[in-house]
Amino acid sequence: MIRRRVTYEIEDALRRQAVVALIGPRQVGKTTLALQIGETRNAIYLDLENPDDRNRLSNPALFFEHVQDRLVILDEIHRLPNLFDVLRGVVDKGRRINKGKGRFLILGSAAIDLLRQSSETLAGRIAYIYLNPLSVLEIDPSQAALERLWLRGGFPDSYLADDDQDSFSFRKDFIRTYLERDIPMFGPRVPSTTLERFWTMLAHLQGSILNASRLARSLEVSVQSVTRYVDLLSDLLLVRRLKPYNTNMGKRLVKSPKVYIRDSGLAHALLGISTFPMLAGHPIVGMSWEGYVLETLLSVLPWRSSSFFYRTAAGAEIDLVIEHGNGQLWAIEIKRSLSAKLGKGFLQACEDLKASRRFIVYAGKDRYPVTHDAEAISIHELSTMLQEI
Repeated sequence: MIRRRVTYEIEDALRRQAVVALIGPRQVGKTTLALQIGETRNAIYLDLENPDDRNRLSNPALFFEHVQDRLVILDEIHRLPNLFDVLRGVVDKGRRINKGKGRFLILGSAAIDLLRQSSETLAGRIAYIYLNPLSVLEIDPSQAALERLWLRGGFPDSYLADDDQDSFSFRKDFIRTYLERDIPMFGPRVPSTTLERFWTMLAHLQGSILNASRLARSLEVSVQSVTRYVDLLSDLLLVRRLKPYNTNMGKRLVKSPKVYIRDSGLAHALLGISTFPMLAGHPIVGMSWEGYVLETLLSVLPWRSSSFFYRTAAGAEIDLVIEHGNGQLWAIEIKRSLSAKLGKGFLQACEDLKASRRFIVYAGKDRYPVTHDAEAISIHELSTMLQEI
């Protein structure tokens, strides 16, 4: 059992709030983690994809009153969206009789309807926690484990598979399940073949500036359709749009977002990459590493910190800009090499933004100065720094 970093965060939220929503893509480990937490709380678990469990909620208010002294775990909450209205009444009644904390742990595979429904009915009564795929801080820090995580991605069944082929098969099945079942359930009807082509195109363009017009021409659909596809995959926590950092400095800045497949293992499966030698020799290797590092760092981003990239028409560029709550800017360059070297574009961009900290995340383990104000650092060490802020 790999202990997830957010375990303490969930337990703390259950002490503060009546409802805690654990959000993350399918197969990321939400149910396993919820059951682990529930073991110490005499929890009752209901899988709302199971007809028998749904039948137990034919009169939900009465059922919840009967189990008012137990934590109730509601898995796949989107199956019963009308339940949110009932939860509000139960929570408010519990507050009046001093049983208002830690009543419900609800699990959802997407950020769309769950967030919309709960924000309307449970405002002030709910805490949201995102469960990301496994990160470098949750596994053995050896080089072999880090390379396996990069190749296979962070979905537990993929990372822990017996061999690379089993892992690859899991991810192919995962993609097929989303295309044929989950996406039609959450979003507008889109032909699975079209969306698979689109998803694969994004994998080929990992870390590129989103060019909706170019993608629309390739798919022979409208620009509006491309935007809708990106929105859908983003809401399902499968794709990340990294916004550009905009300032009023009079420079011509790139204004479109960068797009990444959030899990490196899924990106590799979409591209047919099943082994590390195949990855090392593939043209996407550099951008794959960039996406892997970026997702790892963003998974531990401190509260009130925001993430961007920076690029000007003149070529000044920073792969990742972190704006902390105190206003400090960290500039991060990502390099897939065993030595760290800074380019002129990064140095110019750092001067443009007056970045207070400057790092080059590279494939090595040592930490050392590259210039008087920039350091080379490993992905593991920088993740640890961010987590401890």
